[in-house]
Amino acid sequence: QVQLVESGGGLVQPGGSLILSCASSGSGFSMHAMGWYRQAPGKQRELVATITIGGNTKYADSVKGRFTLSRDNAKNTVYLQMHSLNPEDTAVYFCNQHNPWSGRDDWGQGTQVTVSS
Repeated sequence: QVQLVESGGGLVQPGGSLILSCASSGSGFSMHAMGWYRQAPGKQRELVATITIGGNTKYADSVKGRFTLSRDNAKNTVYLQMHSLNPEDTAVYFCNQHNPWSGRDDWGQGTQVTVSS
């Protein structure tokens, strides 16, 4: 059973920064694509950023240039650096681990990010 443990969420003022972390307990971390998704109240879950096994990243247009996703395979962890946060970034952020061969997706429990003055 894979466990994804997210941390780093919280309350931040507009223009501020946060770093989210997601640690995976499963084996074969380096053989999985990883990603962050978010869900704001009353809205559907949306992709924020993904990183492939090879380290290639993709970002939602709304976060390009502000967010950076990276992975540390030695620590089984991905990091989402978020800068220039605005109230529209307020959401629960979910970590995703994707097996590109089996198609299996595992999810973390989510961490709340609130951007407010």
